[in-house]
Amino acid sequence: MTLKILYFASICEATGETGETFTAQPGVTTLGALRAALGERHAVLLTTKNLRAAVNRKMCDWDAPIADGDEIAFFPPVTGG
Repeated sequence: MTLKILYFASICEATGETGETFTAQPGVTTLGALRAALGERHAVLLTTKNLRAAVNRKMCDWDAPIADGDEIAFFPPVTGG
């Protein structure tokens, strides 16, 4: 399964990438499993508290299913004023 991955704000800074194409191994079928798989290369995805993610531009929980061709975006917690 091939996915388009996007990184925003401090996640982008920590990975040094704005995004990537990622080929997931069989068994990576949820957003949480994808986070764990990507975390092997980018520890920031595992260590960032309150990390949020979207599948195809819809914010989702970590148990959300993912499918071939999905766009996955990772967002760190942010504050504004």
